[in-house]
Amino acid sequence: MQTELIFFLLLFLVAFLYSSVGHGGASGYLALMAFFSFAPETMRPTALLLNIFVSLIAFIQYYRSGHFKWKIFWPFAIASIPAAFIGGLIVVDAKLYKMILGVLLLFPVVRLGGLQFNEDKNIKEQGLLPSLIIGGLIGLLSGMIGIGGGIILSPVILLLHWANMKQTAAVSALFILVNSLAGLAGLFTKSFEIRPEMLWMIVVAFIGGLAGSYLGAKKFEGAFLKKVLAIVLLMASVKLLFT
Repeated sequence: MQTELIFFLLLFLVAFLYSSVGHGGASGYLALMAFFSFAPETMRPTALLLNIFVSLIAFIQYYRSGHFKWKIFWPFAIASIPAAFIGGLIVVDAKLYKMILGVLLLFPVVRLGGLQFNEDKNIKEQGLLPSLIIGGLIGLLSGMIGIGGGIILSPVILLLHWANMKQTAAVSALFILVNSLAGLAGLFTKSFEIRPEMLWMIVVAFIGGLAGSYLGAKKFEGAFLKKVLAIVLLMASVKLLFT
């Protein structure tokens, strides 16, 4: 019982922190489930399912605050959606799955750990072909591993100076939502079923996501907590890569 309580408290925290920057939290959920020894075949669909609910509420909050830019979003999405569906059809070896996830967890570690982007200076015109290629690659990985892809897309957009932080968060939230839906659709072709315990996880993650996205869209900053989460994700990455 105590272990379950700790798990749900951490689940709430992950959803809260990720949604505050427009992310669904799949990489955090996967790290958390890795710590609590969930089976790899359970981790991927569960993370995608939680991602859908949290990224949806995050998108709504950022959209209402006027940060969403359709012209930034659509080139990534049209390539990523079919790629994520294909990725969801691919069965990944358990050892390889853990290695890929361990590497991908390093992206939010860098993002949450305090890497600063000068995102409001020198905003550049977005390239169509690079966006399609980036979207397709991220979509394929998203479906294979069980993430929405926001942990990779956000730093890419900011490093290329295609949007500021708030716009990036809004675009990432919807990108995560559509990729998670596509990836889960691919898993459903393999007779995936929603288990009763997942419903409680959805409720907890949704509440955390609601609180985090509301405060994030209103310029909330939780620098210390984000760095703590980054340390946890780094530990999970090391655990997945070297054990």
